[in-house]
Amino acid sequence: MITSLFKNRDYLRLFTAQVSALFGTGLTTVALGLLAYEFAGADATAVLGTALTIKMLVYVTVAPIVAAYVDRFPRRLFLFGLNVIRAAVVLALPFIDQVWHIYVLIAVLQTASAAFTPTYQAIIPDILPDEREYTRALSAAQLAATMETLLSPMLAAAALLLISFHWLFVGTAIGFAVSAVLVVTTRIPNAGAAAEGSFRERIAVGMRIFAATPRLRGLLGLNLVVAAAGSVIMVNTVNYVRDTLGGTQTGVAMLLAANGFGTMISALSLPRVLDRIGARPVMLGGAATLVTGLVSAIALSVAPVGSWSWAAAIAVWAVVGAGTAAVLTPIGQVLRRSSHAADRPALFAAQFSLSHLAWLITYPIAGWLTAAAGFTITLVTLTAIAGVGIAVALRMWPRYDPEVLTHLHEVGTIDPIRLADAVRVSDRLYQHTHPYIIDAEHRRWPRQEVRELAAVA
Repeated sequence: MITSLFKNRDYLRLFTAQVSALFGTGLTTVALGLLAYEFAGADATAVLGTALTIKMLVYVTVAPIVAAYVDRFPRRLFLFGLNVIRAAVVLALPFIDQVWHIYVLIAVLQTASAAFTPTYQAIIPDILPDEREYTRALSAAQLAATMETLLSPMLAAAALLLISFHWLFVGTAIGFAVSAVLVVTTRIPNAGAAAEGSFRERIAVGMRIFAATPRLRGLLGLNLVVAAAGSVIMVNTVNYVRDTLGGTQTGVAMLLAANGFGTMISALSLPRVLDRIGARPVMLGGAATLVTGLVSAIALSVAPVGSWSWAAAIAVWAVVGAGTAAVLTPIGQVLRRSSHAADRPALFAAQFSLSHLAWLITYPIAGWLTAAAGFTITLVTLTAIAGVGIAVALRMWPRYDPEVLTHLHEVGTIDPIRLADAVRVSDRLYQHTHPYIIDAEHRRWPRQEVRELAAVA
């Protein structure tokens, strides 16, 4: 049960800190879209597309740098300081009066977030070393994110009946402040010492593991599917509600809440499913669900607006939410399975950067192409990109993906003590069988067939 995790005091505090920050961020998601619409009207998609592209550029560049040096800082104080920076930035957003101000503040805000998120993600397996507890923590994290996408838009919708959307930024700042207090009062172990090497070598560890591990190469394709569908939700919801459906600010929040509801339903069902069938079928099923949502959105965009349009839009946004949860929830489990503890911060940061590289592709399309060519053409383009992502995932991530693999080591390339249980198959080769992870002594993915091993020997 997920609730059993909360008996761990440190995990409970970190989880609560995550929830607080997430709800603050959710309010900003609504408020930023409305702020862009206030400044740019029908061109709000271009403004949001640009702002979110800046966010992705920061994420792609900052996260690997943080991973290279994260073991050198006390993680508790590091996370506390980043939350303080985020709170200060969002407090400044209500006072801006130029579009370029949005871009500058988003760059600062997301620099702090790009440092915070992979550091936080890498802490959880250190606090919860048990595999089953960690799997449930992943589901709890996704559930928290889905509850945020459901409840924070609903809270925003209720608040907008009484106050200006500018006050939503104050709610975000409060969320970050509470998160900072919880983090600084939590016992967080500092990162284990990473392998020595130059800055370039340290920053490349996560990327090297991704490049050499088949399941992680498949994950790159799934990242692209999530970004293609998610960019429609993040960029196009405001203009679709205001200009196509003729809705209000409250309508924007309600449609985002529908997306969150679909995510929540999916996340609640995942822990037992993951235990039974594993990550690959769940994640590929989620990717197929996302493509289904995009195709449905295309049909919705070409149909005339009628009394049924709101119900159809709510259903489509919910389907996209469900698919997103199915892809994102198992990612931490896949990353943990694919790395040693010392390399884990670098691998989490690599996933953080590579996943946001996909968003760097789709955000400008969702924003600028919609402003130039319309919603339907944008959706067709993003659906094609999602199709490419699924094809990559199917091609790169093999269906047969065991944890324990048989492989070969050449004599003299590894400490003989590590080969105590290996079988010598020739004068120069050992055959070894154990859980296989890419590291300094295992740089390539091994062949599987015993016949091939014998032939090489």
